[in-house]
Amino acid sequence: MEIPSIIIFLFGSTFGLILRMYIQNNFKINVGFNITNTSIVNFIASFLLGISVAFDFINNNLLMLFYVCFLGCLSTFSSFIYQLFVLFQKRKFKLLFFHYLEVIILSFICFYIGFYFIKFFI
Repeated sequence: MEIPSIIIFLFGSTFGLILRMYIQNNFKINVGFNITNTSIVNFIASFLLGISVAFDFINNNLLMLFYVCFLGCLSTFSSFIYQLFVLFQKRKFKLLFFHYLEVIILSFICFYIGFYFIKFFI
């Protein structure tokens, strides 16, 4: 791996991690059911991924910076899986099922909105 690629990786990853920690520590939404901070981060990452896919970047360094580094550190798939595991251990299968659907469906909707938001204006 070349030095510029390492710098891009470190920069994107660090910024994604900082944003994730900020969101997880400072936001909470209650709309009749509990949306966790991890879910909020995943929704934002899905929205941003939709936007970036709509732009159809050609530059490999830009792809690595945004897709892999920034969005990879911003999204929290491992935390999502851990939350499912905790619900499984507590034998809260109904909550596990609905949390899984919530994150998958709402993340897809956020991706879709981000993608078509950009396609509408370009």
